[in-house]
Amino acid sequence: MNIILFGAPGAGKGTQSSLLIERKNMFQISTGDLFRSAIKNKTELGKKAQDYMVRGELVPDSIVIGMVEEVLQGQKKDFILDGFPRTVAQAEALDTLTSKMNIKIDKAIFVHVPKTELLGRLSGRRVCKNCGAVYHLKAKPTRKPDVCDACGGEVVQRPDDHESVIETRLKAYEDYTSPLKEYYKKLGKYFEVDGNQASESVYGKIEALLN
Repeated sequence: MNIILFGAPGAGKGTQSSLLIERKNMFQISTGDLFRSAIKNKTELGKKAQDYMVRGELVPDSIVIGMVEEVLQGQKKDFILDGFPRTVAQAEALDTLTSKMNIKIDKAIFVHVPKTELLGRLSGRRVCKNCGAVYHLKAKPTRKPDVCDACGGEVVQRPDDHESVIETRLKAYEDYTSPLKEYYKKLGKYFEVDGNQASESVYGKIEALLN
């Protein structure tokens, strides 16, 4: 089963994707990871994407779709689209792409978390510059301040996790991503889970939808 996992920044999509990969042997296509990899490798698409990400703005469809198409080529496992599509225009482009590739998207699962909780999650998030491990000042702090437990690299706050940028990101989400609910409801593929609870509880609800 191929699914779209969507929700506001900080809703926990990455955590749930990791659990699905581990327990369901699914393949994750995370546009956030694709962007960061392209930025780290200084590709042309990465440079363009970075300009938008540091301002908390949505990356243009042409950049996102190009990256996703490359990853879908030759993919055999059931997959999770995490962070894409973000707009109705992207959803329509994805439908065109998957139809061309004879791939079916079975369900679009929305992880709902209140805005106040999202602000706390995002502003406290920290990431290792070296290996990409994710921490949180309250929920998952590093053993040593600003030092990655896994590799010893420097742990920092991403530019798009500063509070002023978070507000822009959430506003962009409301303006462009929320209409996806109606889009997938019309297709009969929309499902919603409460993301404001323990990750195992959220996973249980997602697993039930897959089964």
